[in-house]
Amino acid sequence: MTTIADTPGLRSSDRRPLPSGSALAAFFARGREQLVDEHDEALWTSLHRLTEGGKKFRPALLLHLHDALGGRDHRAAAAVADAVELLHTAFVVHDDVIDGDLVRRGRPNVSGTFAARARAEGCGPERARRYGETAGILAGDLALAGAVREIALCGAGPEVVARLLDLLEDVLHRSAAGELADVRVSLTEGASLADALDIAEWKTAAYSFELPMQAAAILAGAPEDVAAALGAVGRCLGVGFQLQDDLDGVFCTAEESGKDPLCDLREGKATALVVLARSTRRWEELARYVGDSDLTEDGARRARELLVACGARRAVEMLVRDLRDAAVAATGPLPPQVREAVLETIDLLLPSGARAARGAA
Repeated sequence: MTTIADTPGLRSSDRRPLPSGSALAAFFARGREQLVDEHDEALWTSLHRLTEGGKKFRPALLLHLHDALGGRDHRAAAAVADAVELLHTAFVVHDDVIDGDLVRRGRPNVSGTFAARARAEGCGPERARRYGETAGILAGDLALAGAVREIALCGAGPEVVARLLDLLEDVLHRSAAGELADVRVSLTEGASLADALDIAEWKTAAYSFELPMQAAAILAGAPEDVAAALGAVGRCLGVGFQLQDDLDGVFCTAEESGKDPLCDLREGKATALVVLARSTRRWEELARYVGDSDLTEDGARRARELLVACGARRAVEMLVRDLRDAAVAATGPLPPQVREAVLETIDLLLPSGARAARGAA
């Protein structure tokens, strides 16, 4: 996923530091206390490395909105924020296994680390790959269990904890459905725009936006209508953010998006951009490039030209604009201070017109 802008009040120039990560630190300390051998230690080390660095966008969003909502239980909020980061880590590890990726942020991920260990011991490519995938599945399971534990033991009252766990269960259900759908629709060319939007909602909006925003409301004791409004904002904002991410992954440079500009085209996933292009007369030529694992710079340049010429880029830009407008409209029921904070978040993540204009075809 691309680098996400700092959340309001958490820009590099004016943000207060995130809590020291006591729940995360405790999670890894417990794991290291129970190590059984050097391979187990390597697994925990690889998992821990994934939580280091990065923007920590999701926990930052939760803490920022918790403050805006007048929340007072900062210790519980910090623990749940760490749980959200552990959940993100679990999803990242499992997603890499599903996609067959061995590298993340420019260095070997869990699967890549253990595949390399197997190769160093003389294993062939297939056995090394299977060992790497095994490590990835297990590491993701450990992080997921840790996220559930941190929420259950965050220190909030029983009713609050129960609501948080219900929210987590709902998010896990939708995220699993989204991941499965993402793989399923890539098997054929039968995906619809509705499929692409559902996947963006289930995979991105649910855990990256709805979860931290609604968890903040629950922890702050906000009324049900406020939590519901934040959920609606999160759905629209999350889908819009994913669609913009899809655009940036194709039309922006590596410096702008943080991604290899050939990666998304080579992978050929059924994003809204690709689904819309398939229904046009330009698709016959475009299909030569989308999903080509050996795509060249020249091929990518031609693919971008075709995505513009067929109208797919413009159509997705309009969808992003509409989703941004819907997110803004959904802030209506929020108290003024909270609405202001959420509107600033929307402006940072989906600035009106600014990002859609980036990246020449």
